[in-house]
Amino acid sequence: MWKKILLGLLVVIVIGGGLAWFNRQVIILYVVANRGKAEVAAHRPIQWETGPEEAAQSPNERPPNIVFILADDLGINDISTFGGGRIPTPNIDRLAAEGMIFSQAYSGTASCAPSRAMLMTGRYPTRTGFEFTPTPDGMGRIVNMFFDPERSGLPPLIQNDIETMPSFEEQGLPGSEVTIAEVLGAADYHTVHIGKWHLGRGAEFGANAQGFNESLLMASGLFLPEDDPDVVNARLDFDPIDQFLWGRMQYAAQFNDGDWFEPGGYLTDWWTDEAVNVIRANRNRPFFLYLAHWGVHTPLQATRADYDAVGDIEPHRERVYAAMIRSLDRSVGRIMDELEAQGLAENTIIVFSSDNGGAGYIGIPDVNAPYRGWKLTFFEGGIRVPMFIRWPARIAAGSANDTPVAHIDLMPTLASAAGADLPGNVPIDGVDLLPAARGDAISRPNDAIFWQSGYYRVVRQGDWKLQVSDRPDRSWLYNLATDPTEQRNLATHMPRRTAAMRRLLDRHRESGRAPLYPHTLEAPIAVDRSLASRVEAGDEVMYWPN
Repeated sequence: MWKKILLGLLVVIVIGGGLAWFNRQVIILYVVANRGKAEVAAHRPIQWETGPEEAAQSPNERPPNIVFILADDLGINDISTFGGGRIPTPNIDRLAAEGMIFSQAYSGTASCAPSRAMLMTGRYPTRTGFEFTPTPDGMGRIVNMFFDPERSGLPPLIQNDIETMPSFEEQGLPGSEVTIAEVLGAADYHTVHIGKWHLGRGAEFGANAQGFNESLLMASGLFLPEDDPDVVNARLDFDPIDQFLWGRMQYAAQFNDGDWFEPGGYLTDWWTDEAVNVIRANRNRPFFLYLAHWGVHTPLQATRADYDAVGDIEPHRERVYAAMIRSLDRSVGRIMDELEAQGLAENTIIVFSSDNGGAGYIGIPDVNAPYRGWKLTFFEGGIRVPMFIRWPARIAAGSANDTPVAHIDLMPTLASAAGADLPGNVPIDGVDLLPAARGDAISRPNDAIFWQSGYYRVVRQGDWKLQVSDRPDRSWLYNLATDPTEQRNLATHMPRRTAAMRRLLDRHRESGRAPLYPHTLEAPIAVDRSLASRVEAGDEVMYWPN
């Protein structure tokens, strides 16, 4: 059917000339939306594996259960824990207050998939080669086509022609890498993944292949069908990524690599329903639950109930975004309440974090306040994330630690908590954070944490942070103890320190491996303006290679 309609549109191009050319984006979006989409079956209940009817040990005598809740693109100013946020987040605040807050916590990188790979492996992309976020086939060209430099004031996108690239499904974390799910599985944990994965699919790369006994996957990307009576949508006409997502994404789930089927409700709520079912099914054995939410990533979609509950927030997209945060906060509360109801709360570790900072392309200026930058930059706004660990049996409520820590530290930390053995054949870059619960210092080689995406590289050493890039060819040096919001670039004022930290970066890159596949797109990002605002002369702009 779509071929007939497309043929008609092509006729309009021939006849209509300039008018059809003006509307070419509508035609392209129609093609994107109707070509190559998967069949989605009707919803069906999930049949989770069930643990023993009776526990061999009491919950407090066996290894701790582990629940890892990961938000997507949540800005550090989106929650009220740190005194910000557009709405209260009482459940996330409660989790933080009942555990340890890491006040200087960092994501693995400034985009989702490599950060998730570091969470799973405790290893830098210079070890794994998984350096760039996989994008659906053709997405880069569509985004480039819809990007409007004249409206945004940004320089053009750079599309790199790569002759051979793995398909989207095969742009994955190599199966030779050892994940925290595999480590815990070897220690007799039942391992379950729910939500986003984004580390490849299929026999080598999917969650089931990477150590999870069960996986309920976000197969596409809509929270609800666009025309569902219970959904409120917010389209971002200024964002080419958003236009691609609305055109291409479906409302679909997949269980254990089976066929696609319709989810059972708004994704955030339905995944929480299923997480509760997993907790109940496994209450009598140690389990690891990785709940990887899609919220608050675009496309911006909220339930009508949450939209009504957050009040009159303007503009519309920000109200929808606030409603999505409300559903995420509700999810955290429901997980905590279920653990309490099952008598598991005392000896269950809950980790909460976000895969990277808030995105500038949603057009909401303060998601990362007071920090500069967004997702797709290594300024603090792009990589500074909330990270809380709650474990009543071992971590005192109200604990706090201000040592710089990162996502690479969570894999060895969770393995240590479970008494599981780390892989002996590969180096782990992260460090165990449990000594912080005893008040001990956290130390790492050279006191350094690294980030890298192509030619854009960063190291934080103690209080000092150096960023270097090829586009623009520039260095940024900040003392975060005195300048946490990165206002005063000291690179030219302190050449010796800049050179010494540059050598650290060079050694880090030279000691590693090349990326598994090249970057195909270089996107211009305004450091201090969201994509909804026009860039003016003098604004700082840099490129993100992916």
